[in-house]
Amino acid sequence: MTEAEDCPKRHRFPKVIISHAIYLYHRFTMSYRDVQELLFQKGIEVSHETIRTWCSKFGLDLAQAVRHYKGRNSQAWHLDEMRVVIGGVVQWLWRAINEYSDVLDGLLQKHRDTGAAKRFFRRIMEDNEIPERIGTDGLRSYETALKELPELGISEHIKVSAAKRQNNLIEQSHRPTREQQRQHRGFRSLIRTQGFLFCHAELNHLFRNTKSQVSACIRKQNLSNAFAFWSELSLSIP
Repeated sequence: MTEAEDCPKRHRFPKVIISHAIYLYHRFTMSYRDVQELLFQKGIEVSHETIRTWCSKFGLDLAQAVRHYKGRNSQAWHLDEMRVVIGGVVQWLWRAINEYSDVLDGLLQKHRDTGAAKRFFRRIMEDNEIPERIGTDGLRSYETALKELPELGISEHIKVSAAKRQNNLIEQSHRPTREQQRQHRGFRSLIRTQGFLFCHAELNHLFRNTKSQVSACIRKQNLSNAFAFWSELSLSIP
């Protein structure tokens, strides 16, 4: 394959460079200019606006592919809401993860009530199987929403609890988002933030899915598998 054939349509850089820029941006707490500098160090001259276009144009498709690649069924969910200020307006990021710390979904909503909880449950149930347990932060809207959603058939099949410290897993899951919020000096657009958080959750976690307690050999193997999949995925950029 020639270099020209390896470039996406109407782009002059190869797919491997584009995917590497997207990887750097979502894996680490960086700005577009930071990524531009790292690429320049390797002899690749590209503007930060081009990197922004790459992330916007190809990031969502890559993130969707990563989500399908994981394909894990889970027996437990952990749910929580994170306060996010977008354009000066307070929004709530409703987030769900499983026992492996995989982000199942995230939804920005203006309210933190039963109606918002219902919308979030309907969204999660579209792509995930019903779990056996749901851990929450104690917000009563979750249990109320489950009781008021008989069409989902889940109110009597799952155990909802808010035991102390059991939701620490998802609290840790919020940390990369908070770091990115500081890096961006706050988010400005609701739609763009929703897309960014989806990409960030999927692509960032692909390379951070190893627990600290496992051996170095397993960590290296997991990273090798992640990079091998990412290299294969990069070739699918249209």
